[in-house]
Amino acid sequence: MSKHTVTLTDNATGKSLELPVREGTHGPTAIDIKSLYGEFDAFTYDPGFTSTASCRSDITFIDGDQGTLLYRGYPIEQLAEHSNFLEVSYLLLYGNLPQKAELENFTDSITRHTMVNESLKNFFNGFHYNAHPMAMLTAVVGSLSAFYHDSIDINDPASRDLCAQRIIAKMPTIAGAAFKHFVGEPFVYPKNHLSYSANLLNMLFSRPSEEYKISPVAEKALDQLLILHADHEQNASTSTVRLAGSTGTNPFAAMSAGCAALWGPAHGGANEAVLRMLEEIGDVRNVAKFIEKAKDKDDPFRLMGFGHRVYKNYDPRATIIRDTCHEVLQEMGMENDPQLELAVKLEEIALKDDYFVERKLYPNVDFYSGLIYRALGIPMSFFTVLFALGRTPGWVAQWMEMVADPEQRIGRPRQIYTGAAKRDYVPVDKR
Repeated sequence: MSKHTVTLTDNATGKSLELPVREGTHGPTAIDIKSLYGEFDAFTYDPGFTSTASCRSDITFIDGDQGTLLYRGYPIEQLAEHSNFLEVSYLLLYGNLPQKAELENFTDSITRHTMVNESLKNFFNGFHYNAHPMAMLTAVVGSLSAFYHDSIDINDPASRDLCAQRIIAKMPTIAGAAFKHFVGEPFVYPKNHLSYSANLLNMLFSRPSEEYKISPVAEKALDQLLILHADHEQNASTSTVRLAGSTGTNPFAAMSAGCAALWGPAHGGANEAVLRMLEEIGDVRNVAKFIEKAKDKDDPFRLMGFGHRVYKNYDPRATIIRDTCHEVLQEMGMENDPQLELAVKLEEIALKDDYFVERKLYPNVDFYSGLIYRALGIPMSFFTVLFALGRTPGWVAQWMEMVADPEQRIGRPRQIYTGAAKRDYVPVDKR
């Protein structure tokens, strides 16, 4: 904590309070208001916590104005180009890029923990055939605590490590089982000789009746998308994981809470909304008309996949995934895909139109990721499951950091009560 302070004065009473200021490596400073309630008998009011730092974190930094995203200090562009998902997972969990032996041991541990207890598969039989995949993922992830009692001692660092690696390892297997239940096909077991992303593709698309050939382009694209989604600071689902975890609940329950929060259409369902928008536009000839509708504040139409609550510049993830999107569509023979043509036309207009430029409504990662998932043959209802899978190492890293932080207390947001004043109960026959 620096010697920098801020003085807060109550103009009604003249009472002043000197508050310390905390400074991070990058980004805005934060005024430490822990003493505010005790000294002033007052709370701060910040709906959505848009100006509130709820924790200290060494994991991820975002500069929305500059379009910067760093994992443990490393630019996302470098990691997406040179790294792989498991190496990035190690980085998020432990703070540094691994040495060769460390990466081999970590990869081996993840590989050996991909299997799930056979009884866990029975959970899927309790879901209706067309149950939403996120409903299955949320429930089954939460149920893991019933099978792995040996790794839920949150006060034991070794137990936390084991749990973290189990969660990252088992998420593709659970996701694959949810997908197979959704499409009515037999479950596929993980294969230890495949990479993390290739294994996921195999569990999604292979069938007993025929050999499934994994496309290296598809494998690379999926791995890259997982990296881009791996962590994103204190977003809604990550904050939910931290809030749930602050109670001391087991980590599987905290991860399940994260899945539930991610399921919301304002969070994890954004790339699905992009495809629905493109379907609504229908044809490239209609783009100009819908651009004008997007500018009309009285028109309910919204241009999905443009702009971001955090990024006030071009989303750095979108720059990376745009080229990958073209590679995947070419690999899958969809380079003339009408939705891609629509997407490119929308991007072209939005980057030149004064309305969008002035408001900095640039394409974000969701704009292209939905197109990639569709090209890979993944239904829209499953997009958020893949988002959850990619975000898992970030959730786990944030949970581990929160548990080990001596300053962290149980989450307890305050409120301004605006309900009825105190009143007396009246028996029902006298009301």
